[in-house]
Amino acid sequence: MGFKTVVVHVNSSADTERRVRLASQIVRMSTGRLVGAAMSGISRFLYADHATAMGISLAAQCIDEAREAARDSLRRFESQCAMLDLPSFESRLLDDQAADGLVLQSRYGDLVILGQVNPDDPISPMEEETPEYVAMNSARPVLVVPYAGHFEAPFQRVLVAWDGSMEATRAITAAIPLMEQAGKVTLAMFNAGREPEAHGSEPGADMALYLARHGIKVEVSSQVTAIDVGSALLSFASDIDADLLVMGCYGHSRMREIMLGGASRTVLQSMTLPVLMAH
Repeated sequence: MGFKTVVVHVNSSADTERRVRLASQIVRMSTGRLVGAAMSGISRFLYADHATAMGISLAAQCIDEAREAARDSLRRFESQCAMLDLPSFESRLLDDQAADGLVLQSRYGDLVILGQVNPDDPISPMEEETPEYVAMNSARPVLVVPYAGHFEAPFQRVLVAWDGSMEATRAITAAIPLMEQAGKVTLAMFNAGREPEAHGSEPGADMALYLARHGIKVEVSSQVTAIDVGSALLSFASDIDADLLVMGCYGHSRMREIMLGGASRTVLQSMTLPVLMAH
């Protein structure tokens, strides 16, 4: 079991190089293939109000420039993969918005890697990724990488948020290849006593046993908190020096309007470590 095809978002962001480096390390763990996906943003551009007022030749010129910018990002991706001596990688250029293109590419991979929104990164709006949208609509789990910090795989200290839900179950199952190589895995539950139907008589015991059958030794930690769970998760992750958080992504989407649950929203906004999410 492993990630045989990993899709990483490639754009002109200063964070792309760190994303690609982490993605390459994860690919090596499973001797898989890394796919760099760059989107031109053309679909968003064509339907923008100002685009309809442009002449055909000017619009065509802008489209060509958008595609060339995406090609430049992919050339840098290929150069970095070559420098990292990565044995198996490829580039994909899509005429699509960043988030929609990543959702499409998620159908053909095992994991999608993208970055947290960096408000100080002056990239083109056509290149911007939307972790919330991708996490909610992706066919595969997503790994969101913070825009600040240095991260390495294999991860050594994994924190798993467990609440008995289907979303958390999917995230845990997806993260098994990463947990198998971790030095320590902590299964954390917050206010489990308030939801006995989700946890059973021994909260966390069943999931710990499931993971043990995969050779993953788990330390179960039951937490009680009066603050929101997202903030409590990030605080606990800091306390145990976790370098990966695994959790379900909660909410719903209608068209491009995303209504995230409180914990998911807090973590995506304030994350200090990579977060693997599944919906």
